[in-house]
Amino acid sequence: MTTTLYSARKILTMNPSRPHATHVAVRDGRILGVGSLSELQGWGPSELDERFADKVIMPGFVEAHAHLMAGAMWRYTYCGYFDLRDPDGRVWPGCQSLEAVVSRLSEAARQQPEGPILGWGFDPIYFGTRRMSRADLDRVSDTRAVGMLHASFHILNVNSVALQGAQFLRPGMDHPGIPLAEDGLPTGELKGPDAMMPANPQVGLDRSLLSGDEFAIRAYGKLAVRAGVTTATDLAATLLDPELASLLRVTAESDYPLRIVPLLRLLGGTPAQTVARAVELGKQSTDQLRLGRIKVVADGSIQGFSARLRWPGYFNGAPNGLWYTAPEAIRECFTLALQQGLQVHTHTNGDEATELAIDCLAQALSAVPTRDHRFNLQHCQLADAAQFRRMKELDMCVNLFANHHFYWGDQHYATTVGPERAERMNACATAQRTGVPFTIHSDAPVTPLGPLFTAWCAVNRLTASGRVQGASERISVDAALQAITLGAAYTLKLDHEIGSIECGKRADFAVLVDDPTAVPAEQLKDVRIWGTVQGGRIFQAAGPV
Repeated sequence: MTTTLYSARKILTMNPSRPHATHVAVRDGRILGVGSLSELQGWGPSELDERFADKVIMPGFVEAHAHLMAGAMWRYTYCGYFDLRDPDGRVWPGCQSLEAVVSRLSEAARQQPEGPILGWGFDPIYFGTRRMSRADLDRVSDTRAVGMLHASFHILNVNSVALQGAQFLRPGMDHPGIPLAEDGLPTGELKGPDAMMPANPQVGLDRSLLSGDEFAIRAYGKLAVRAGVTTATDLAATLLDPELASLLRVTAESDYPLRIVPLLRLLGGTPAQTVARAVELGKQSTDQLRLGRIKVVADGSIQGFSARLRWPGYFNGAPNGLWYTAPEAIRECFTLALQQGLQVHTHTNGDEATELAIDCLAQALSAVPTRDHRFNLQHCQLADAAQFRRMKELDMCVNLFANHHFYWGDQHYATTVGPERAERMNACATAQRTGVPFTIHSDAPVTPLGPLFTAWCAVNRLTASGRVQGASERISVDAALQAITLGAAYTLKLDHEIGSIECGKRADFAVLVDDPTAVPAEQLKDVRIWGTVQGGRIFQAAGPV
């Protein structure tokens, strides 16, 4: 077998016994060794490849909370507040007014003369108290269904045609996720899966398509290479047979650049059915598609006011959010998963939801004592120090949404949770001090896929206005780089295979133009990414670096 020795300006291994090197040896898609050229030549005949001689190599970044929707949504029209780069490198300017959003959707309607019109990335919290209504989207079209998916993906706005198709445009609607206008009819804003699901097909939003069609899978791979990511999750998949077949086929292709870890969402079936399905899925895992994990969603979105908060609730007096999964279903899912040796990741944005998940796991562990389960709390944005101590006692992991400080930090401070709780959000330093294994994430497409940007957020905790929010919760550059490599791999129970550059692991590398440990901390997000090596295969990013 051929052994290739790659030289680099610097190799950051994330292996404390040998943290830096100049060369790495790769054979059959795995790391044979890392060190100096003379050390590695001891492995016998080899080929020296110097294409990365002026680059910096790190372990391939691991995005432990993102979604294949980050690729799929580029089928539709981006209408977010911030500029965003697509899989091919084109930058789409943000829509910074409600009028700009309507205008972009109207242009999309002109370019696509038939079928529903769908935009995504919208967030009304940037526009004050004004909420989008069905009348706004009726301006785009009053004959075709029009939808606008919020940046949180927990809320969907639709026009009158879509409401009619979902059988919602009638008086007497009584659902906490379907607010009513002064005329007694729905406003067009639909909160949570129960309210959204009947309207999704009206606007062309197919959850199965979003997590399983070939366009989505391939676009996700392109985004990953641009971000230096070699392993990424799809953290709420339906994994029906057609999408599973697509995932198995595309990820098996010799030029597909990404290992995908899809989590089966507890939705539309009982806990017992979901656990049984996850067990069967696990038997079909491949190197490039890791199956057999479960995702539970406890509550909604803080900026969408659908997250569950403990007393005193929302800073602006908004009513408390929604429970997406009943407590007894969460507890049953945890217990059955422990019995089958399955890992569960639970979405908890609000601290009341976090408390519920911790309580449910404590009860499940009393019934099924289990070591090294690594159950994860995902987002876990408002957890306080006492909750982190309980997580530590229960051997839990946490995946914190560091990007929130930039995108919504100012809004959290002023509107959603107020100054004190905003400053403790996504408490990486508390997790580190308490000894809770943690990683950080983008939740792409909620925010852009980019682990170095996420690391910058955790290190600097700057809001969009440039204000430091929660200085005591900042972490070091070294800790942030650990979080997006070996830390993320640990939370997925893959740290024995990926997350560091050392003998025996997969040859997964992020190839960087700049050294993230040599630039000022405030420039970490600007480190340029050349591409990736995944399983020993080389992929250069599309578009400009």
